[in-house]
Amino acid sequence: MIRFAALLQSLAFTPSRGGKLRLLDAYFRAVPDPDRGWALAALTGGVDLPQVTPSFIRGVAEARVDPVLFRLSHDYVGDLAETVALIWPEGPATGPKIAPDPGLAATLDALRATTRADRPAALAALFDTLGASERLALVKLCTGGLRVGVSGGLARQALAAYGGKDPAMIEELWHGLRAPYADLFAWLDGGPAPQVDAALAFRPMMLANPLDEAALPAMAPAAFAAEVKWDGIRIEAASCAHGRRLYSRTGEDIAPAFPDLLAALDAPGCIDGELLVLRGGEIAPFSDLQSRLNRKRPTKGMLADLPAIVMAYDLLHDGESDLRALPWHARRAALEGWIARHSPACVRLSEALPFDDWPALRARRAAARGAEEEGVMIKRRDAPYLAGRPAGQWFKWKRAPLTADCVLMYAQRGHGRRSSYYSDYTFGVWAEGEGGPYLAPVGKAYSGFTDEELARLDKWVRAHLTERFGPVRGVTPELVLEVAFDALAPSGRRKSGVAMRFPRIARIRWDKPAAEADRLSTLRAMAGLDPEG
Repeated sequence: MIRFAALLQSLAFTPSRGGKLRLLDAYFRAVPDPDRGWALAALTGGVDLPQVTPSFIRGVAEARVDPVLFRLSHDYVGDLAETVALIWPEGPATGPKIAPDPGLAATLDALRATTRADRPAALAALFDTLGASERLALVKLCTGGLRVGVSGGLARQALAAYGGKDPAMIEELWHGLRAPYADLFAWLDGGPAPQVDAALAFRPMMLANPLDEAALPAMAPAAFAAEVKWDGIRIEAASCAHGRRLYSRTGEDIAPAFPDLLAALDAPGCIDGELLVLRGGEIAPFSDLQSRLNRKRPTKGMLADLPAIVMAYDLLHDGESDLRALPWHARRAALEGWIARHSPACVRLSEALPFDDWPALRARRAAARGAEEEGVMIKRRDAPYLAGRPAGQWFKWKRAPLTADCVLMYAQRGHGRRSSYYSDYTFGVWAEGEGGPYLAPVGKAYSGFTDEELARLDKWVRAHLTERFGPVRGVTPELVLEVAFDALAPSGRRKSGVAMRFPRIARIRWDKPAAEADRLSTLRAMAGLDPEG
């Protein structure tokens, strides 16, 4: 645990991507199996300890220290791992404990081997054995919140650099491997390649660059094709005689949330498309899809009311044939033929958008506001399917964001380096009620502002705190935030009846009175909804 804790601390305080890659490379070289494999699993979200939850950890801590002191400390610090690490008693005053480092794998084994009744004592014993830095790492490991700035992609890039391999090879093997990745490290150290089912492998996705409209005049419309950019999530759906897989854009297996879609994927191949759900036979808003994404096991009612489909963009494999090296127009023809041959009930062909010039496509993009669309995609007709975000091949031309002036209503401390700041903000707009206007929440945001603005916002919030709702604090409704958002969706969870999609702070309106913030009816109208709800 000592070396794993040191790695997390070093990663947290190393801002540069290159610096993090060097730290990971050094760790993989210095730490033996299986500890380095479990560290890799922890960094990529592959460690699951469902029996050790934040509430369980709080209970163990409050059994050792005064509960009131613990709660006050947690509220002040704002981070559970840091609170437990610092408040846990270090032992007798005669000096620090002398105990062998249990190692990362042994620590995980000790937690997994416990019964429900023995688990609190086992975790407490580990806390007694570990120092403050190791306790911090252990709590972060148990709760899944490492927050050290390392994504799964960066970790896999570090593996490629460590073993001198092509990153695309790591990506395609990755999802057929399991922690602690002994066969992966054996290959990177010069051994044979791990054996995985190629038909079910994740193919690193081709991503689009945001379109710079100033570049349009230099782009020949005839060299490009356009299609709808649907408001769902990108997935790969792979099927063969050996099994079926649903992958998110980052390669996460999301099949458990969509058993209906998985069961219907009976045609051999791998398609790239957008995951959507239907309501009443029509494409439903993203909020409906989100309700299914948040469940590992959907209910029968949810499966019946919100069946899943894939809006197919591309065909990567047709049976065992890899089509990725072909130009887009050839893959499009193959996709149309694949759908015509197999007629999968869960797959629809994403509509191609014919256009003669860029003004015509701009008009089509503007019309996307009322549909479940984000805008349009522009793709070179001769582009092969390349992993990553190659320049000049695919472009996303999203509709312009909407903006609204909202009133700050609640604030909550952030996580990681923001744990001492009130950085998460809930805001609302004015709605009409029987007793007159009132603020109705419409969204929550924690991005869009600079570090300097965050410091000023935090100072303002602390001076205007009102009631407490657990970790959330009310504030006097006086500060106006200009909020940018992509769309507005119906929401039964909010009193306003709506929720913003991808809200972010565009500007802090220190100069604007709260009474002049937007009305709910205005917000609904600009998003194409009935102003009266």
